Amino acid sequence: MNYLLRSEVEKLNLEDRVVAINRVAKTVKGGRNIRFSALVVVGNGNGYVGIGTGKATEVPEAIRKASEDAKKHMINVPIVGTTIPHRIHGAKASGKVLLMPAKEGTGIIAGGPVRAICELAGYKDIRAKNLGSSNPRNIINACIEGFASMKTVEEVARLRGKSVEEFDY
Repeated sequence: MNYLLRSEVEKLNLEDRVVAINRVAKTVKGGRNIRFSALVVVGNGNGYVGIGTGKATEVPEAIRKASEDAKKHMINVPIVGTTIPHRIHGAKASGKVLLMPAKEGTGIIAGGPVRAICELAGYKDIRAKNLGSSNPRNIINACIEGFASMKTVEEVARLRGKSVEEFDY
């Protein structure tokens, strides 16, 4: 995956969304250490999206750390009109996501974590189906993997050394 440079990220008008917060307890000699883990999606609604995690003793601090981590892991996703260029199957660990283009006016038909990442990426019309794990981290990783492997017609034409008009799509 090609991540953005810090200078490029600072120029974007980013919005963040908390996907999941977990309470994590570690048993130590004196009792339990309780911390909070946060999963955050960051995007500008125009093709740039990133995910990050953070852990801290307080929830707001965990969210801040996760947001900073997400800004370090931003990728650019292709948008064709209001949807994705083609059907894609994203898989990472036990998370599997099927992302399908949709006609204009369909809206975002996706569950929890995938909906958040699609909205912040800038897609208006998309259908998605979670096929594997129900763990938000695995689902989001699979979704990012799918987004990163998508190619537009122009990219495929350039890679094959042909013009866009030669493709029958």
